[in-house]
Amino acid sequence: MNSLFLALPSGIGALCLVVAAAATAQTFPAKPVRTVLPYSAGSGPDAVMRSVGDKLGREWGQQVLVDNKPGANSWLALGEVKRAAPDGHTLLVVDATPMTLQPNLYKQLPFDPVKDFEPVTPLYSTNFFVVVGANSPWKNMADLIAAAKAKKGQVTFGSWGIGSVAHVGTAQLEGTTGTEMMHVPFKELPQLYTAVATGEVDWAFGTAATVDPLYRARKVRLLAYAGAKRLAGYEDVPTVAEAGGPAGFELRTWVALYAPRGTPKPVIDRINASVAKTLAEPEVRARFAGFGFDPWSAAPAEITRVAAADTRRFADIVKRASISLD
Repeated sequence: MNSLFLALPSGIGALCLVVAAAATAQTFPAKPVRTVLPYSAGSGPDAVMRSVGDKLGREWGQQVLVDNKPGANSWLALGEVKRAAPDGHTLLVVDATPMTLQPNLYKQLPFDPVKDFEPVTPLYSTNFFVVVGANSPWKNMADLIAAAKAKKGQVTFGSWGIGSVAHVGTAQLEGTTGTEMMHVPFKELPQLYTAVATGEVDWAFGTAATVDPLYRARKVRLLAYAGAKRLAGYEDVPTVAEAGGPAGFELRTWVALYAPRGTPKPVIDRINASVAKTLAEPEVRARFAGFGFDPWSAAPAEITRVAAADTRRFADIVKRASISLD
């Protein structure tokens, strides 16, 4: 009897926490919601978040702000959200690189993608094109691979940095095809694709959002699409396998919303449901399609699953290619 009475306070306390969390979700958001992005204004994730944020703001009756914090390997943005109050009013918009790739490249990071953040909802995924200059002699992936085999270490590929998805993705391609190419990292995306267009570098990976202007201007060509099927709007561009490359080769990234660790589950569920509703709207889907992005709506647990799988896959590629940033 006494033990039952002793157990009541802790049980009541737990119940109070549940009731408080539910009440918080019902009143969320109580003030403007700030989304922090490690990307510059005008980038794909920035444009997407502004579109989604506008819709969310109308539903919630609170402004959804977009705060651009580029630089320092995305660590400025991640650090700011990591330190924020875990109440759902500060969110992180981030791609797969810091959450799945960087843990395999650095022995020490100023954050832990699992322990410091709560997954909230995915926003979209996107695959990459293989991009060459308009005057490139290569007509397909078979030509690129043949050149790389004939001229070991002489075919050049550009990326937006050592350890980037493009760099690691090329290491995956090299391992699959038995080739070795020369990496030329760039600090800015415009410089990278200008170099591809002029022939300064032989090729690069690029998303539809980043290379479409040069493609439409006929300054670059798209040899292949590193996806399971051709991309809508680019049906004339074959997949890597269709273009003579390795079967099943894919390279993609994704962007998702995260919250500081400790954010109440009811608040996360509220945001997740609101974003899912927004991503289903035809107007939003059309805007995503214009960037070559595939809207991705799922429960937080699915982000955890995908991130864990990507982390394991990148670990294998990074180890085999001996890529390290320490």
